[in-house]
Parts: sequence; structure tokens; C-alpha cells
Amino acid sequence: MKNNIQASKNILNLIGNTPLVQIDKVVQGFEGSYYAKWEAANPGHSNKDRIALFIIEEAERTGLLQKDSVIIETTSGNTGFSLAMVSLIKGYECILAVSSKSSKDKINMLRAMGAKVYVCPANVKADDPRSYYQVAKRINEETAKSVYINQYFNDLNTQAHYQTTGPEIWKQTNGAITHLVACSGTGGTISGCGRFLKEQNPNIKIIGVDAYGSVLKKYHETNELDVNEIYPYRIEGLGKNMIPTATDFDVIDHFEKVTDEESAHTAREISLKEGIFVGYTSGAAVQAIKQLHQQSMFDSHSKVVAIFPDHGSRYMSKIYNDQWMRDQGFFDSDHVQDPQKVEYIQ
Repeated sequence: MKNNIQASKNILNLIGNTPLVQIDKVVQGFEGSYYAKWEAANPGHSNKDRIALFIIEEAERTGLLQKDSVIIETTSGNTGFSLAMVSLIKGYECILAVSSKSSKDKINMLRAMGAKVYVCPANVKADDPRSYYQVAKRINEETAKSVYINQYFNDLNTQAHYQTTGPEIWKQTNGAITHLVACSGTGGTISGCGRFLKEQNPNIKIIGVDAYGSVLKKYHETNELDVNEIYPYRIEGLGKNMIPTATDFDVIDHFEKVTDEESAHTAREISLKEGIFVGYTSGAAVQAIKQLHQQSMFDSHSKVVAIFPDHGSRYMSKIYNDQWMRDQGFFDSDHVQDPQKVEYIQ
């Protein structure tokens, strides 16, 4: 009897080809059409699955990774999870240096995937020996046969999205996309997608989303890193206190800054109105769209695609936790707390 079972060889074969979903309730009354590239549909629930698989397989192809190699990376959580997942399937040990700004959910998920995790203080300079950048470098130097992925300064980060995410968006919109809105952290997603889309149509506007407390927007406008721009903020995976070379600033037309508070509330709004359970940076992307709409960035012909990078389950102890929101001062006169919807029967 012929075997007709249809199954993927392993979970890595499910990476990519994520859906494009129209959103309308959170942008009700806006001119144009709006879509989300829903990257939580990846098996590791984020767009970082793409770069983890792409970089590791390229390292294997070039002989950089050997059978007993150790993979090391700096991460705010999502890249670490994806690397841990790919490492498990391929048989590598994985060591991760994580910012203390990362949610407990993310840190616990990394451990659950077999990674060794070093949690480093978030609010220190990039060259501080305690920063997660420097800790990862030190571990790399001290660990035999280790390979440092170094996503912030690795062109393969950008190349992964140039070869996969960008072409998917172009095909899914039949080339009709007019604006791409994407949060910029390492810059790999926006740079890879932007580079590909600009090659197809140079009139497409590439919009980067930055955080207050980050240096990216001002660097894009002045080509200077202003350390006075740096101060603590809460959004994970968005913005930077240094300039990643993985970011191609030439393909980005504009940076829009968003606040921690408005991004958190917009993420919750997307989940409640669209039924898409999104993470913090997805909220930031839609918050940027709201602000750009107020600035008359879009018209009736606009076809706007926003990258929704990850899943809301990674933020249960943060933006979906009412106590955390209260502790941040995010429930105020403009954002009244949602009524209690849990009732315990005694």
C-alpha cells in the first residue's frame, strides 16, 4: 500500500510563507487598505525563525558550523527562541545572552527549548561588560568551537528577509503594496524587505518604527549617533542604543517614533478588535500607522502592509497583565482599564 501521509519532515520546513491578513477595525475610517504580515504563523511564533534557519544553514554550508559546535547569540527573546528551536532539531548546543527587559515568559520559553540563558541588565551602555552584547562576545571567546550569530552586525540577517519575506509580500499583494511599516531593531526585517520591494518598485515607501529612547530615527536623519537620545524604554525588540550594520538606512524613507504606553494599548486593541493575538511591536507598528494617518501619509489608493513580528503569548506578564500595566502608569484617564471579565464561582 502506498504511503499517502502528508507530513513535514520536521518543524523547520514550516518556516516562512506566512499569511497576509486584512485589518480594518483598528484603522476604521482611515483612507486606504491595511494588511498585516502575520509572522506569528511561523512555528516559533515570530519572524526570527527565518533568520535563525537561514544563518545556521549558511554557516553549515560554508563549514563554519561543525557537528559539535555551540551557537551563541545576543537576543531580546525571539531570535533566541528561534535559534534554540533550530539548534534542537540540528543537534547544536545553544547559549543566549538576554536583556533583562525581556519578559519572563520569553526567558522561560528559551529554557524550555534547552538553551542556556544569561540574563543581563538592560539599562547599561552597549560597551559595558555586563551588556548582553559584551556577555555574548565573552562567552564566544571562552567557548571552544562556538559560533556567534551576531544578528545586529550580520548581513545574513538582512539577506534572509530579502530572499523570503520581501518576495512573499510582493506576491501576496500582486505588486500593489504602496507602504511597508515595520519596527526596526536589528534592522534585518525592514532592510531585507525594503531592499527587495524597492527593486520591484522604487516608489514604495518603507517606514521604520522607532522607540523614544532609541537612536535610530535621529541617526537616519543626521547620520550621527546622539547619545543624548538614549534613555530606558519598555518595548522589546524595537529601537537600539547603538547602530546595527544589519540596518540599511538607505532603503528606509522615514522613521516614526512611538511611545511605550500607546504601543501597549494598541497591541491590546488589535487583539480585542481584530482577534489577532499580537505582541508589543505589532502594537507599535499599528500605532505608527495611526500617527502617520494623522499626518496624511496615506490616501484612498494606499495599500499598507505592517509586519506583525510575533505572538501575544510572549507578553502575558507584561502588556496583557493588568498589574504590570498599572505599575507602568499605563492605565490613566485616556486609557481606562478594561472591565474585569473573570468571575470565580465559589
